[in-house]
Amino acid sequence: MSQRKSHVLVVDDQELYRRALRRVLARSGHEVLEARDAAEAMTLVTQHALDLVLCDVKMPGISGLELVRQIHDVHPDLPCIVITGYASAESSVEALRAGAFWYLEKPLEAAQHDVLRRLVDQAIEHSRLKAENRLLQDQLHTRYRFENIVGASQGLQRVLGVVEKVADTDSTVLVTGESGTGKELVARALHYNSRRADRMFVTVNCGAIPEELLESELFGHVRGAFTNAVSHREGRFSLADGGTIFLDEIGDMSPSLQVKLLRVLQDRTFEPVGSSKTQRVDVRVIAATNQDLEQAMVERRFREDLFYRLNVIPVEMPPLRERSDDIPLLARHFLEERRKEGTGACTLSDEAVSRLVSHRWPGNVRELENLIERLVVMRREGEIGIDDLPPTLRRAPEPATGQAPRISSEGVSFNDVVDQFERDLILQALELTQWNKNQAARMLGIHRTTLIDKIKKKGLSPEEASTDDDAATGGDPVRH
Repeated sequence: MSQRKSHVLVVDDQELYRRALRRVLARSGHEVLEARDAAEAMTLVTQHALDLVLCDVKMPGISGLELVRQIHDVHPDLPCIVITGYASAESSVEALRAGAFWYLEKPLEAAQHDVLRRLVDQAIEHSRLKAENRLLQDQLHTRYRFENIVGASQGLQRVLGVVEKVADTDSTVLVTGESGTGKELVARALHYNSRRADRMFVTVNCGAIPEELLESELFGHVRGAFTNAVSHREGRFSLADGGTIFLDEIGDMSPSLQVKLLRVLQDRTFEPVGSSKTQRVDVRVIAATNQDLEQAMVERRFREDLFYRLNVIPVEMPPLRERSDDIPLLARHFLEERRKEGTGACTLSDEAVSRLVSHRWPGNVRELENLIERLVVMRREGEIGIDDLPPTLRRAPEPATGQAPRISSEGVSFNDVVDQFERDLILQALELTQWNKNQAARMLGIHRTTLIDKIKKKGLSPEEASTDDDAATGGDPVRH
């Protein structure tokens, strides 16, 4: 498809000069409109989709600089280049302050025509990039509105309630939860619903970048700071100035870097690697982790003072198995996304939805999204039934086995039965959370210290949990 020609408006009270500019611009493929004064120019600005205005400074009535101001009141992003026969440092500064993209001096001799054409192209390209950026920002704002986050479960709504309250503040937020629960989605919702939404949202995966490179990635470096540092490089904190930085997998950060991050959180200053010059930034920090940072503090892998600096507003993402009501909503949402992308148009049978709801989803929402994508790619169209599901989901879920034991005529030991039932519940919770004691305690509705006390009293360990699984299944140990 051919690209639309650019439309340029030339404003000058001298007809010969307008025609000369028309010829120069037409040779470059631009459509040219003409106006004799500011009043006629404003009429054309409101009637046509223009890409650029070229106007003389000195005109009868309203000056070119005042015309630029009036144009920007109507179309803030429409670039204007002013042309003056009385160029001076003061007039140039005044033109730029009025909102002009740039200025040129009269007369425009033939030798300057190439300069004019390049400047026109640059102004139009700059304007288009701004328009594309604004469109992208609008799309991001729409995508990350709170009402567009899929889910009606109490757990998710509780999270969104907290996020909505703190979005338009500068408070540091720590998002915790298992992998795949949507921690980055919450971070983006915080940013795009804040007053920083028009500035940068910068993501750093602290677990994916080698320790020796992470400091430079965060704070930048100067030339010669280390081998291969052949030029100055700006760090992510500098890029996020005025916006938001999202530090994912914060629990993987080394103790030495934790000290430097603590300083940024305390006074918003840092030095690039190899530099003694302190930089100050205005940035909001959102961190996330799937680790138990409280346990990491006990093991001295995570600084206590940094934890409390990060944990100003704690947000805990619930795992998908605790949001079973949201699974059908999410599945259909992902189906609709695939349809919009043109991957395929599919629906889910009631039986298939039932199997999805009964699955434990150890990979959480990310696992569900990946499964839906795979199913649509393979099926392309029509209804997705049980036979389309992977083997682990085709099998009907086992019936619950939580009935009390039968009491014989000799009776039972009440304490022993209760102890065994409690032991089984704790082991189930620990296995489901991969022995994350914080999450297991929340799943059981008890305090973490209470859970740890019971684990010690009952002598539970991961090895014993695996042994219990083996006895139940008759198979080899399954490592998670």
